[in-house]
Amino acid sequence: MSINLKPYQEKAVNQLIQNAIKLLDFDGLGETLVFQAPTGSGKTIMTAKFIEGLIKELPSDDFCFVWMSIGKGELHLQSKMALEKTFKGFPRVSLVEEEFGGGRERIVKDEVVVANWEKLRTKDREKNEWKNLLMKDGEKLNFRDVLEKTREQRKIILIIDESHTNASSDRAKELRDLIAADIIVEMSATPRLMPTAEDLIETRAGYVKVNPKDVIEEGMIKKELIINEDIEKIAKSEEDSQAAVLEAAFQKRIALKKAFEKEGSNINPLVLIQIPTAEAGEQKIEAVNRFMAERGITEKNGKLAIWLSEQKSETIEWISEPDNEIEFLIFKQAIDTGWDCPRAHILVKFRETQNIVFEIQTVGRILRMPEQRHYDNEILNRGYIYTNLQSISVKKEEYNPNIIKHLKANRVKEYKPLGIESYYKSRADYGDITSTFTLVFETIANEYFGIKEGGKVKENIKAVEAKNINLDIDKYQQEFIADTAVDVKKFDDLEGKIDPDSLAKLSMAADELAVLFDKIIKENLGSFKNVKRSIPAVRSAIYQWFNTYLESDKWAEPSLITQKILLNDSNRGVFEHILSKATSEYAIVKQKEVKKRIEESEQRYPFDLPVELFYNEHADEIVKLKKYAYDPSYLDINRSAPEKDFEDYLNQNSSKIVWWWKNGENKQDYFGIKYEYQKDIYTFYPDYLVQFSDGKLGIFEVKDSGDRDGKTYTKSKAEALQKYLVNQKNKKLFGGVVIKRDHVWSINTNTSYDWEKCEKNNWNDWSVL
Repeated sequence: MSINLKPYQEKAVNQLIQNAIKLLDFDGLGETLVFQAPTGSGKTIMTAKFIEGLIKELPSDDFCFVWMSIGKGELHLQSKMALEKTFKGFPRVSLVEEEFGGGRERIVKDEVVVANWEKLRTKDREKNEWKNLLMKDGEKLNFRDVLEKTREQRKIILIIDESHTNASSDRAKELRDLIAADIIVEMSATPRLMPTAEDLIETRAGYVKVNPKDVIEEGMIKKELIINEDIEKIAKSEEDSQAAVLEAAFQKRIALKKAFEKEGSNINPLVLIQIPTAEAGEQKIEAVNRFMAERGITEKNGKLAIWLSEQKSETIEWISEPDNEIEFLIFKQAIDTGWDCPRAHILVKFRETQNIVFEIQTVGRILRMPEQRHYDNEILNRGYIYTNLQSISVKKEEYNPNIIKHLKANRVKEYKPLGIESYYKSRADYGDITSTFTLVFETIANEYFGIKEGGKVKENIKAVEAKNINLDIDKYQQEFIADTAVDVKKFDDLEGKIDPDSLAKLSMAADELAVLFDKIIKENLGSFKNVKRSIPAVRSAIYQWFNTYLESDKWAEPSLITQKILLNDSNRGVFEHILSKATSEYAIVKQKEVKKRIEESEQRYPFDLPVELFYNEHADEIVKLKKYAYDPSYLDINRSAPEKDFEDYLNQNSSKIVWWWKNGENKQDYFGIKYEYQKDIYTFYPDYLVQFSDGKLGIFEVKDSGDRDGKTYTKSKAEALQKYLVNQKNKKLFGGVVIKRDHVWSINTNTSYDWEKCEKNNWNDWSVL
């Protein structure tokens, strides 16, 4: 089965290839290409596809790859398996310890050699001699000799996996010096060694970054991680904190399993239990085993596994399978590298010190989504951490500072059930072209050229050439201005275009071709405005059509030649016509897709404020508030100025309020109302819910008096809110858009929201408070 890359993955692969081609042109060693991608984004797959693509783009170039894992563990073995699964036989993947024990002289062309630097680098400190037989001097060739002989014939591309590990240490320098690679690709979520601006400008270094927001939007990783959810409730019935933590994880796993079953998924969620590495660890293992045995979970019945440095369960190899029967895994050694198990959903971490700093790499094993998509039930889109640590700190994650939530607030006792309905739907459309475009493009292209399904390739080529398409293109050339003189005396008077004295035709570089190819796609996207997400899908459809009907995969450089054919002056107009027509017809297909997705994801359900909510110290602040619905009172640091003014107003009138709450967005924990704008369906999350002492419940959307969206989104939201209020059984509901004008708060409760009238003072005085 072929691997379908996500749009962000395909973009990164193409950028890696383009950067590597540039760097290979330099004489000398050690040009660096930094590849930064978040945990869970698929770094290994992207880098594997980069290797495949580079070999295809430069078939006549002679190079090989050394894939080196840094740090302890078995990450290199996992990488080897992933590479073999991706490559399916070519290029060849070899393990250093299996292939280079003295029988081979060099690494062959295109070969990928995988190794673990920690295992290779061990030395006798006193004698300064290599300990590993693969590195020691002797009668047979060692791996150092192999590298030297390889460099005599071909270039070496070094790929350092998890390069942040000891990146600036002596051992990292030792690795770079030993391999002496022409290019060093540094893969990491948090690279330590970044190329300088000067190197990037002079293209002596490269930098490719995957945006974490794209990874989350594609459903590859969880939206957030919650620490100690419901722990206090469970702790009341348990003897100690250890039992409470285990029981909380036990119950959460059951809830997750039921939620997966409702989604029609066979995922069996896994709980990871990390015990201290000190002597107390053995006692913890015994205690955990007793706890699990009381609930029918043992190694014997296959529901429990142990993975320690000195002890490994025999069933560990299959634990990553989505429906594997193992429910709990005990481990002592660090599990943050060297193992990938997307069904891991809960982490239990026992006290080893008084405090620990939680960061993404610590909890990376529960970050991935098991089926690379988000679910309708938000419980499945979160990871859960349970711990009996006395205090917790969270490191600020630059790309998503709100992902780890460890500060808890409880709903106040004055709260009473609301009895109102909330609306929620998953995001169904990003305004982009997706992989389903491939079939539409294929249909339009085949119609134009008269190609029949199942026809022979020779017949297809004749049909294409019959439409005056030139397929025999070795290089793509553009005309450039040449040998043109500019009269210096008249330089100050020059204006407008300079007419060339002559023109020269020169071949375009591969990276310039790729840019021009994407430009043609961008100009023919029609109504699809999300260029960033659309281009990879359209590009893939074009490549796939050339491959399916013209067997472009047998060409020397498939993607490069495809680009040259499409960009050729005599061909370009035809393919632009096909592209334009295909994107136009795809708009109808996409509309039906989106409608179906919306129907499948729409939910209406009784809403109440959650019993507890979780926050992050870097994204939320604790605020002194009166009558807030939660204690302590945490609010988003980035609240708008009008929202802060409205909160002050509520504080000043707290005597007339039972509780008030700042609503959130994009989750089922928050209150939503359905609204439409330009025929598209959205969820509107009003800013505030206020329970008044007289029994009324207010729903308010706060806006600035100079609201720029007054005629568009605000109008749609305001009218949807009034429609919602009319249709609710609870007749004590009221609300509307509120603004502060001339130091006085006003509200608009009209069923028809007219911003032009609002600007002329079409507001009701705020008389409730």
